[in-house]
Amino acid sequence: MSEELQEAVNASILSPGDIVTGKVTALDDKKVTVDIGYKFEGIIPIRELSALRIQHPSEVLAVGDEVHTSVLKIDEEDQVVVLSRREASAKEAWVSLQLKFEQNETLEVTVQDVVKGGLVTDVGVRGFIPASLVDRKFVEDLSEFKGKLIRVKVVEIESENNKLILSRKAVMDEEHDVAVQSSLSTLQEGDTIEGTVQRLTNFGVFVDVGGVDGLVHISEMAWHHVDHPSDLVKIGDHVRVRVLRMDPAAGRISLSMKEAANNPWDDVMEFQSGSIVNGTVRRVVDFGAFIELKPGVEGLVHISQLSQEHVNQVSDVLQEGQQVRVKILSVDPIRKRISLSLKDAQEKTRNAENKRPAAPQMQEESGTGATLGDLFRDLFKS
Repeated sequence: MSEELQEAVNASILSPGDIVTGKVTALDDKKVTVDIGYKFEGIIPIRELSALRIQHPSEVLAVGDEVHTSVLKIDEEDQVVVLSRREASAKEAWVSLQLKFEQNETLEVTVQDVVKGGLVTDVGVRGFIPASLVDRKFVEDLSEFKGKLIRVKVVEIESENNKLILSRKAVMDEEHDVAVQSSLSTLQEGDTIEGTVQRLTNFGVFVDVGGVDGLVHISEMAWHHVDHPSDLVKIGDHVRVRVLRMDPAAGRISLSMKEAANNPWDDVMEFQSGSIVNGTVRRVVDFGAFIELKPGVEGLVHISQLSQEHVNQVSDVLQEGQQVRVKILSVDPIRKRISLSLKDAQEKTRNAENKRPAAPQMQEESGTGATLGDLFRDLFKS
């Protein structure tokens, strides 16, 4: 306590609004008793102890603690000075919090309670952290934060309305931006690295590569056609990716899983023109059907190569998923194209069947080479 304030106290000139410091001498269920060096004892009602609702004074104070309070009133009749720890803390807190808001500073707070829509903390005043500002991703159960010390920023402050909005997400966003820039500075286009699948969408997957979420477009997930990312990966999977493009200013990275894997077209010369191979119908289009010969390698059967007869619609002959035998007409590894024929494969199969020798007729022979019929005729003649 300052000398001037002590002199004022001793001179019995305390007034409502004065800030005084005292020592806790006793606690009970409803109040805290404080020695403020005045002719009367000071008491702090439980409702004036904290910006938050508490069940017992021992949650915030103990006997012997030094406490800053604001004078609410001097009760000459009951010979007590009614004090407020909450009001004194608020006066100091609003000034400090306003400064932190203006300078975009981070502060550490302890989560006191979980309420509908967010978290509550006591920073001299009641601070509220909306659920949407707790994390960079959705948090299903906020109770895990109760009692934890977290770092937050002031994002909205109105002392006149006793309103203070805090954000943990703002701190995490800043840390993420730093991590992104750090990772971007170490990565180069063409690098092949390990990553972890973070999120799946209809158009691809987001993979964490050293704190940066890069996008693997669905067309870059595999050498073969992929209907949906979930057909190949799930959240948490570790995958190898190649860096295709980088945009440091926007913090974006384009990645490819297929470029980090072996290109199946490198071994496509195993398919020789004129050979008959097995395949699976993957896509049926107006002009033909794409047949998968092995994962990542597809050939086209043009509609004109479906049958010796005229075909109006490809779907009249082939359906997706159907297993077929096709003849390889040509292979172009540079353009990644293979021409196939269904009708030639069928014709070759028919010709092979027609050339098979007929099964020999069984003859009933006697020991001398005569047929059984000859023996019967000789028997009747005799």
